[in-house]
Amino acid sequence: MSHFESVLITLDLGVFLIVIAGECVDPLVSGLYASSFLASSRYNFLYSANFAKLYGSSGWSPSPRDRQPWLQVDLGRKYRLLAIATQGTFNSYDWVSKYTLLYGDRPDSWTPYIMKGGNSTLPGNWNYYQVKRNVFHYAFTAKHIRLLPLAWNTENGGKIGVRLELFGCSYDSYVLQYDGDDSVVYMYPGKRSRTLHDHIAINFKTLYEDGLLLHSEGIQGDLLTLELKRGRLYLHISLGSSVIHKVDGRVTLTAGSLLDNLHWHYVTIKRYGRQVNFTVDSQTVTGICNGEFTHLDLDTQLYVGGVIEQNLPHLPTTQNFQGCLENVFINGINIIDKAQREEPDIRPICLSFPQKKMHFACRDNLLKPMTFAGPNNYLQVPGFFRRPRMFVKFKFRSWDYTGLLMFTRFADDLGALELGLSEGQINKDCMTSFLQPLGYRLNDGYWHTVDLAARDNLLTLTIDEEKLLKSYILNRFHGCMQHIFIDDEQLDIDIILQRQWGRYAELLLGTCGITDRCTPNPCEHEGRCIQSLDDFICLCENTGYKGEVCHMSVYKESCEAYRLSGKYWSGNYTIDPDLSGPLKPFEVYCKMKSYKAWTVILHDRVDGTKVTGSSIDRPYIGDVNYWNASWDDVTALANTSMYCEQWIDYSCYKSRLLNTPNGRPFGYWIGRGNVSHYYWGGTFREVQMCGCAINQTCTDPKFQCNCDADYRQWYSDKGYLDFRDHLPVRKVVVGDTNRTGSEAHFTVGPLRCHGDRNIWNTIAFTKPTYITFPTFKPGSTADISFHFKTYRDHGVFLENSDEQLRNFIRIEMNTTHDLLFIFMVGDGIINVTLHSPVPLNDNEWHFVQAEINVKLARIKVDYQPWAVRRFPGQTFVTMKPFLGCLRGLRMNGVPLDLEGKVNEEQGIRRNCTGQCLNATIPCRNSGQCIEGYASYTCDCNNTAFDGFYCHKDIGAYFEIGSWLRYNIRKKPVSDEAAWANWIDPHYDNFSLGYNDTADDIEFSFSTVHTPAVLLYISSFVQDYIAVILKTDGSVDLRYKLGLITHKYQLTHRNLADGYPHYVNITRHNRTIKTQVHALTAVTVFDSPKSMFLGRVMEVGDIDYDIQRHNAPGFIGCISGVRYNVYAPLKAFFRPNETDPPVTTQGYVSESNCGAFPPVLGYVPWEADPWFTSIGEFICPIMHQYKNNIILCSSTHLCTFPFQSIFISMMTLVYFG
Repeated sequence: MSHFESVLITLDLGVFLIVIAGECVDPLVSGLYASSFLASSRYNFLYSANFAKLYGSSGWSPSPRDRQPWLQVDLGRKYRLLAIATQGTFNSYDWVSKYTLLYGDRPDSWTPYIMKGGNSTLPGNWNYYQVKRNVFHYAFTAKHIRLLPLAWNTENGGKIGVRLELFGCSYDSYVLQYDGDDSVVYMYPGKRSRTLHDHIAINFKTLYEDGLLLHSEGIQGDLLTLELKRGRLYLHISLGSSVIHKVDGRVTLTAGSLLDNLHWHYVTIKRYGRQVNFTVDSQTVTGICNGEFTHLDLDTQLYVGGVIEQNLPHLPTTQNFQGCLENVFINGINIIDKAQREEPDIRPICLSFPQKKMHFACRDNLLKPMTFAGPNNYLQVPGFFRRPRMFVKFKFRSWDYTGLLMFTRFADDLGALELGLSEGQINKDCMTSFLQPLGYRLNDGYWHTVDLAARDNLLTLTIDEEKLLKSYILNRFHGCMQHIFIDDEQLDIDIILQRQWGRYAELLLGTCGITDRCTPNPCEHEGRCIQSLDDFICLCENTGYKGEVCHMSVYKESCEAYRLSGKYWSGNYTIDPDLSGPLKPFEVYCKMKSYKAWTVILHDRVDGTKVTGSSIDRPYIGDVNYWNASWDDVTALANTSMYCEQWIDYSCYKSRLLNTPNGRPFGYWIGRGNVSHYYWGGTFREVQMCGCAINQTCTDPKFQCNCDADYRQWYSDKGYLDFRDHLPVRKVVVGDTNRTGSEAHFTVGPLRCHGDRNIWNTIAFTKPTYITFPTFKPGSTADISFHFKTYRDHGVFLENSDEQLRNFIRIEMNTTHDLLFIFMVGDGIINVTLHSPVPLNDNEWHFVQAEINVKLARIKVDYQPWAVRRFPGQTFVTMKPFLGCLRGLRMNGVPLDLEGKVNEEQGIRRNCTGQCLNATIPCRNSGQCIEGYASYTCDCNNTAFDGFYCHKDIGAYFEIGSWLRYNIRKKPVSDEAAWANWIDPHYDNFSLGYNDTADDIEFSFSTVHTPAVLLYISSFVQDYIAVILKTDGSVDLRYKLGLITHKYQLTHRNLADGYPHYVNITRHNRTIKTQVHALTAVTVFDSPKSMFLGRVMEVGDIDYDIQRHNAPGFIGCISGVRYNVYAPLKAFFRPNETDPPVTTQGYVSESNCGAFPPVLGYVPWEADPWFTSIGEFICPIMHQYKNNIILCSSTHLCTFPFQSIFISMMTLVYFG
């Protein structure tokens, strides 16, 4: 069954019609016969290979004695494979947790499936019944597959157990064999091909490093060439060159590595206009053709497999292809099918035999390679006993610097011979003599031939036709070998193993499993990749980057970032504006100020340039070349800065600049994006005038610039250009210096910028919502950084996933102390957990950095160490919304514009502002607003009030003779403690608990009895503060600070009138402020002891003036009493500790009769925390008061805020 359909594809490449595979998910194993299954062994009959079908009643298990078990399936024909699914053995503890998959066209020649990153280990099952599905990241074709178990369950007697299914679709194969002396030529219709878009597909396999696959040329320099060089595939394409404009249209793209391994490789070339996508297997490279042409114009013919013409056996630089080609499609034309049908537009050519027929089948060379994979691998084969000569020949390829290739011991204890790699060279140790090493960089992954001949006293060693050879230490060899000859007889490994003539361990037969982990280079920013069989490392020296793959910049992104990190001295710094992005670091001058940091970049036009002989048609164009930085670097700096400026000066002698506001300017400057700008320094953008026009100081008021007056005198127009989005200056154009005596000088100052737009790019989430950016496509490496602050104990900061949600990364706060970096990149959900020793929901800014690459994932917050994870499994964590603030979000060094996503209706607010800034009802009476972003609360702890807004008075009614004492301190403060507190108030976490140079007192009261001491604060040194209600109802303030008692009259009015009165006294050093006027006093109120309300009951001498007003005591109401942070009535009626420091005598009851009426204003129901509604219906705000009865304008049950009812009741009582 064929799965193909015609689809119209619309991409960035354009719109064109191609044929693509359909669903291609047919199950391929379930319908096979038992004879299609083969295994290395079986546990018993009930665990035979033919039981290894998905959802079957048993499963395959090998013999426990099988050292290298495998399960093999013959699909009967070639299929296109997309996925594999596995289970364990039914109703058992048997399942495989890791395995390797081999595939091929023959049962004795295998290709390992390699996942992204070069890993050949696929994840398996975790129980017997659940299906684990692995989707291949690129489709491949095969007739046979082989599964090699690598790890399995061993608990509860578990063993290897496999049931499997393959998913794919049928595949039509058109194959052509090439021997290097033949070619197929496709003649274009009309002997010419002109295309805007192309779609070329070709599959190949070969043993040779070099070979030409496709070639065609055009007379205008157009070119299309696909060739194999040193095992890599090169695509050369040109849409035409121009000699006049000195444009070479040729561009070269490179993909793939180790392609000479006799495995099928799948190549696709897609072009639309100048954009080209070049794919080899799973690697895709994108390029843009040089020049301005968009069509590919090719003449006459296309060569497939080589160029063979009269007197031209091949291209001068490339040999013809040797191997097999399959399914060669050129814009939908099947070339091999046409050749097989011998159609007239196909011309086969054979150099050796002109009448030779093309061979439309692939003749495989049975090389039987083997892979030395494990740490203890070896292959032992028999030699010929007591022969006086020895000949050994083999091919090998490896990435290892050292490794033992061959060892043999001579008979009669005459010694031994070792042959191995050392520092990438072949070394030989024969008995006690050491020869010089042979070869150079033999660990480059390519095939190398070793030929050793020993006879009598002569030993010859040839490496890649280089003859002869230090002492060395050899590790195990890791790599591949093939073509092994011993004494001129080829080693047949299958026969030797079947007859048990040899032994081996950790050897993979029938395939070369070596992969190139350094192609494409996983090391970023020009880091150097070094690899072995199963790993690679990146050398990041002298790149300016660090990390496992040279991804993270070692420099800050701006001078502002250096300043914020504590670098306060000016000088030369290296910055990297895009951090881990593609731009390189560069050096700038940072001028540090206390509040900002200027970034200064010099260039070659700072000292001025003289211009003569230019005209408006042939102007002088002065390029501005910035030092140490490319144009992209300087643009990135300006783009990320808060403010930039650049001085520009045009000095003229009979040389005009802008001429007229509407005319064509003689001079102008070119900025970002190569855009020309016709305004000059000191003016507004895009107004075509100079700064003198703004200041009205131009030499001739008829013109907008001094130079436009065209005088034979030296004038100048100068000023700062400060529109950041136009900067930096890239070129200056001068076009009026060709007249007699005309001359001009221009100067461009250094680019000066300050601030960092990304650091302070801030938003607040005030509702459970989210913002979206285009999907982040990080490739093999990603880094994310941002600042946050919140009060919540959980929330997801960001998540990035593909459309199928198969791969994702997410950063979230799971608890108050735990940050999670969760990801699924290929298989399994993994997390990295950072446990912070301090809570992260303290509503302070925290800086988060996270990175994931092919080796590890890690996360850190602030200055805490990295939490690192090397991809173990992890359970999925439920996602929760985040409420709080984010700023400075970067992904792979690219800043994301958070402020551009502001939407107040959705709860996304600019800057870090929640509900506190614009609270409907602000916190009253010095209550502190606690930000909740979606809501807010008021902290009333340091106030004398209570309630949601700290608006409820806490008061008391004092009967005659009753009093209340609040103990501030139990003992005086020592001189040492007072001195330490004066030096550093936070030293050793010690605090006096008060400020002896400032007082803040407030309360309200009502009474009709006089005299009385309203409030009295004593101290351990006879100082005191007292507020006295005198006999005539006036109020005085008494301050005794030191030896002198200061008396101040707060009001002369009679306040003993039964109404509430509010008193507020604030002192700072010598200044006292009340509601009436300001007075002066002594500086320090030392060591307060107690605070009295109602009556002063202090032990010891009391000032006479206090005693005179102290009897019979205060009778009435007092509310909202607060002295600094002490609130005695709140401590008594709302205690927050077991034994509050309050003592009372007599009848003191809670009452707000002395409360000063608060002014709250209108409270909307949606903002009133006390409002509740019954049912789902809310009454309209249409009601009236009639005889103090509330009438609803609806028949539904209504409720109103309790506050409204309370006010109505008070109205009844007052007027009743």
